[in-house]
Amino acid sequence: MPVPIRRLCVALTLCCALVAGVTACGNSSAGARHDSKANVTAAALDQPAAAPSPTTSAEKQRFAKTRFVANAGLAAGATYEWIYKPWKAGKFKKGAHGRKLALVKAGVAGLFTYNRLKAAERNAKGDPLLSKALAPLSKSIENLKDLPAKLRHGDTGAAGDFTNVINHVKDAGKSAGAPVQNKVPSAAQLRSGGQ
Repeated sequence: MPVPIRRLCVALTLCCALVAGVTACGNSSAGARHDSKANVTAAALDQPAAAPSPTTSAEKQRFAKTRFVANAGLAAGATYEWIYKPWKAGKFKKGAHGRKLALVKAGVAGLFTYNRLKAAERNAKGDPLLSKALAPLSKSIENLKDLPAKLRHGDTGAAGDFTNVINHVKDAGKSAGAPVQNKVPSAAQLRSGGQ
């Protein structure tokens, strides 16, 4: 996947700034720098390592639900915007105006939806109630992997399958106290897969 020129320019600028900063800090002699680095390293090794603060299980569960809601919401929004609405409008039927573009968008949205639902499924494992509610849907989510290709080849039944899985995921989230709202992803999120 090609990297946009803007990202390359930003990365190059940051690298130049770091190199300039490192060379600007080196006003003392090389021997003095070596001694100070050795002293800093020795001092760092003598101190005990800081113990990480434990995250409570309640915090882990809250973050799991939050991540689940975000990922499932993006999947639901992509499905509604680029799969369900065109399907209902008849854009996937042969001879429909804008059919090819609608099918390409639906295929990309399908891959995005699959990716976000798999992420939501991983997030749900952090909360026992959510994990239990989503467990029966694992097979349905896994079956979505092949549906983007079916959408691109004109299988209109695939659009209904996406919608059904999304509705089941929303119901599972609602029953576990994590209601999911549609959130339409940006074009950049679609290109990156939501990561």
